[in-house]
Amino acid sequence: MSGNIQLLSDTLAAARSEGRSALIAYLPAGFPTVDGGIEAAKAVFDGGADVVEIGLPHSDPVLDGPVIQTADDIALRGGVKIADVLRTVREAHRATGKPVLVMTYWNPIDRYGIERFTAELAEAGGAGCILPDLPVQESATWREHAGKHGLATVFVVAPSSKDARLAEITAAGSGFVYAASLMGVTGTRASVGAQAQDLVRRTKATTALPVCVGLGVSNAEQAAEVAQFADGVIVGSAFVKRLLASDGDLAAGLAGIRALAGELAEGVRKRS
Repeated sequence: MSGNIQLLSDTLAAARSEGRSALIAYLPAGFPTVDGGIEAAKAVFDGGADVVEIGLPHSDPVLDGPVIQTADDIALRGGVKIADVLRTVREAHRATGKPVLVMTYWNPIDRYGIERFTAELAEAGGAGCILPDLPVQESATWREHAGKHGLATVFVVAPSSKDARLAEITAAGSGFVYAASLMGVTGTRASVGAQAQDLVRRTKATTALPVCVGLGVSNAEQAAEVAQFADGVIVGSAFVKRLLASDGDLAAGLAGIRALAGELAEGVRKRS
């Protein structure tokens, strides 16, 4: 293992050695502005996040619920470009020394160029990419270039994934496995549910990679619940909600997400 993926793997292993789950935060690039998004990434790291995923805003999302879609719309109307996403990765990583990934749908990378994107993401200090809509059987070219540049390829598994399919996905992935806790889109929910625990159990039977759970976790209690069985807890919509609720007051929004990261970081440490 080489390059920036090592930092990601070491960070997840360090959390495990402390007897806890890692806290992984998701924030869209360019929201509320490019500079504001960079400060937001720094703020959640400062609050206690171990890893940050930077979303590449997309006009036609399949996984993102209304909260993240609202933020993406703001970013897109602001003219966010892939260069801004890469700048966000670069500055967040440089300021903290912590692992930063990009989460993106496949179409923007395909249009930008796989070799160009992987080279520039690695140069920016990115740890890898989460690709929710790239089928594993069509991912060989991406994985070749990602591997050449020391980038993780994180695939998403869902409760509907059969065991044989899980094995195929986890064999192709690296860094960690993103386990979608339920069928549906991103968003905060009253409970994460037993589906997530079963999916993690079935996924772990196929791989030694860490398995991190996302979709639905929004508070410390839910983070503590998921931390009982997952290697990482992924939170996105709850952070975006706090930024949206600040109504343009960036300082207040940053304070809100820093505080939320602190609460969630306490949650992932409450493993029984």
